[in-house]
Amino acid sequence: MATDKEFLGQPDTLEEKQSAYEMALQQFDEAAEVLGLKQGTAEYMRSPQRELIVHFPVRMDSGEVRMFTGYRVQHNLARGPAKGGIRYHPRVSLDEVNALAMWMTWKCAVTDIPYGGAKGGVTFDPKQVSWSELERLTRRYASEISVLIGPEEDIPAPDVNTNPQVMAWIMDTYSMHQGYSVPGVVTGKPVEIGGSLGRLDATGRGCMIVAAKEMARRGKSLEGATVAVQGLGNVGYHAARLLKAQGCRIVAVTDSSGGCYSDPGVAQALDIEKLRGWKAQGMPLIEFAGVDSITNEELLAMPCDILVLAALEGQITPKNAASVRAGTIIEGANGPITPGADAMLEDMGVQVMPDILANAGGVVTSYFEWIQGLQHYFWERQEVEQRLEKVMSTSFEQVVKMAQEKKTTMRKAALLLGISKVVKAIELRGIYP
Repeated sequence: MATDKEFLGQPDTLEEKQSAYEMALQQFDEAAEVLGLKQGTAEYMRSPQRELIVHFPVRMDSGEVRMFTGYRVQHNLARGPAKGGIRYHPRVSLDEVNALAMWMTWKCAVTDIPYGGAKGGVTFDPKQVSWSELERLTRRYASEISVLIGPEEDIPAPDVNTNPQVMAWIMDTYSMHQGYSVPGVVTGKPVEIGGSLGRLDATGRGCMIVAAKEMARRGKSLEGATVAVQGLGNVGYHAARLLKAQGCRIVAVTDSSGGCYSDPGVAQALDIEKLRGWKAQGMPLIEFAGVDSITNEELLAMPCDILVLAALEGQITPKNAASVRAGTIIEGANGPITPGADAMLEDMGVQVMPDILANAGGVVTSYFEWIQGLQHYFWERQEVEQRLEKVMSTSFEQVVKMAQEKKTTMRKAALLLGISKVVKAIELRGIYP
């Protein structure tokens, strides 16, 4: 099972225990104060529009029936249908899904994609189930959330521990309920059944585009830049691969076990393809032969030009922020830096490219897939990639402009930009009835 991102450690200090939703709300409240939002508007935007919790049975290969819990949250629909991924992970909770749905709302707004934010997930460890059990679980979960999803209502996509095959099962299950094929109910599905070329590496590609834009803004080049990557799932792998293609040197990579590094002073950088192949065999990166091993904490403290965080939320906290030695951080994951750590990194002069901008390539290309499916007309890969670069570059420039106008960080600027667009949509639509 291909993994988008991986959990790399449990937080243990007071600020680190701040939940993902508390992080999202703190970010919103700070932006709302700057924007001067009316109390009613702020309260409306703080709250998810819909929260669905489902408890459902799955028959395991042994014949035993086990109960599972799943979620689907729609945060705000002022700008269009709900859009957001589905993740399978032991840590999935309503709190986490609420946070991710809120971040999706701002992410879609920052990139001018006409969607509202949503997210979903099931609480379990996919490594502990068989392929057939995974299919049955996915189909039952899809049936349970079918009261919310649909091509004009709420369109799921892959996220942590889900992939095109999982999307194919969800599409087929929904289609069987309708009596005809409905490819537009999900994005990130296989190309053979209506997926888009370029979707699989889109999030990593977006990270690369933002990294290149930020380095250029600071008068630097990707050529020869050193890169450390936390998480070698779909996002981390493609970000590393594409950055390497731009001339970067990948000097450290980790997964949940730890990982490996190559001394920046030597000529040989890490071979990403060999590391990917090693992981595909189910082997932990820390056991990869012929290179030096490294822990996740050591990776976060490595001196490098670019640090790509492609794991889960809450990875850099006040406990370890002071040890960060990267010049630029690219948030390939959602919420990997807590607000307290954010402030410390700002004081240290570390440039953080926020999640709602940096990892938006996936939802942007999902939008392209959705459009192609509705039109029954599919684009060549080059067109997809060119359109993605245009959207990501425009969004980056808009966030930079906001940061300069408000004399603030890229994260705060992205939040101000995204939230203000949602506020405008709410004002235009009004409050029903």
